[in-house]
Amino acid sequence: MSSLPEFVKIVDVGPRDGLQNEKNHVPAADKIALVGLLQDAGLREIEVTSFVSPKWVPQMADALEVMAGITRKPGVRYSVLTPNLKGWEAAVATRPDEIVVFGAASEAFSQKNINCSIAESIDRFAPVVAAAKAAGVKVRAAISCAVGCPYEGDIAPSRVAMVARMMRAIGVDHVGVADTIGVGTPLKVRAAMEAALEHFPLAETSGHFHDTYGQALSNIYECLQMGIHTFDTSVSGLGGCPYAKGATGNVATEDVVYLLHGLGIRTGIDLDKLVDAGAFISKQIGKTNGSRAARALLAKRADSTAVCA
Repeated sequence: MSSLPEFVKIVDVGPRDGLQNEKNHVPAADKIALVGLLQDAGLREIEVTSFVSPKWVPQMADALEVMAGITRKPGVRYSVLTPNLKGWEAAVATRPDEIVVFGAASEAFSQKNINCSIAESIDRFAPVVAAAKAAGVKVRAAISCAVGCPYEGDIAPSRVAMVARMMRAIGVDHVGVADTIGVGTPLKVRAAMEAALEHFPLAETSGHFHDTYGQALSNIYECLQMGIHTFDTSVSGLGGCPYAKGATGNVATEDVVYLLHGLGIRTGIDLDKLVDAGAFISKQIGKTNGSRAARALLAKRADSTAVCA
């Protein structure tokens, strides 16, 4: 068996990728509070918001307010999604540490999601990447539907390699392999990861998994065996994919941290405080906590309180 990483970096995407799918308005104050709770729990990478048209993603209309409202903590990197030059121009004033762009490994998904081909999407990103690099801001890219697409079905690893190569060519620093609809299994994920690694170094390649079929933790373990040591997760399992019926949220940060700590892998994250963060946002949006580990730990707390009383 391959040796596992000693330390894993977690990028919590809940405030952006998780909350953007909520149909009911989530106040900026709650988003700001969530970021505060996450960094207090030890998260050092947080995807805060998205600078997109409110017409398409109304939940992110308060991006400027949220970025202005967070209390920045030394050692924490705050990233934002900027899908086009207009988004970058709005975001740059908020001093993000990193921007995120995303392209799909599926032509059909690209058309449905951002109304253009894969090649056209890369052309759109090129000036955004150039502007960010000129400003000294790191650029992270995600490759959506890296193992499966709701319209095309299975995605060949060669498609992932193609998109990774195109991303690298325009100057992207880091690439994330994303199982957007959660259909991946370990061997498929390994093949997709290997394809991305043809163009990006191990330290600049990460995994982004949804848990639709309950495979996210298995996929993460497979990646750990490959040496991958950066993963996107979402507190309380927030999120989903509006273009894929049945797709659940990103794998819950709490579940991943529980797994990693059980493997003896350091994360720098306080699991109890992380559970508090998930409980907070779940209550604010009126949803059941999507993390199995969090639900178990919260139940254990409640039982302990009842016994003590």
